[in-house]
Amino acid sequence: MKATIWHNPGCGTSRKTLEILHDMPGVEVTVVEYLKNPPSADKLAQLYRDAGITPAQGLRLKGTDAEERGLPQAGDAAVLAAMAAEPKLIERPLVETDKGARLCRPQDKVREIL
Repeated sequence: MKATIWHNPGCGTSRKTLEILHDMPGVEVTVVEYLKNPPSADKLAQLYRDAGITPAQGLRLKGTDAEERGLPQAGDAAVLAAMAAEPKLIERPLVETDKGARLCRPQDKVREIL
């Protein structure tokens, strides 16, 4: 099985999720450091759709100016555009497999798609 993780190595939850992926037999992991290589707005929209959440639910509030900018109440297109332009606004980690996508907070949510 192939798995892609949009990873922030400075985040403990992201590191723990990556560890779960590496410990699973038969899982081929692709790591994307999204702060260096952010996903497009279209890719984010697809990930959130596959995860069954809205872009606003995938918005990182802690340590960002998302609240001040009114992003939690903004429309999907505005939230996705802001995330693509400033990837620090993306809550992490996001994981995608053939079975779907998950925002892995807590990290054990990744097991739902393995």
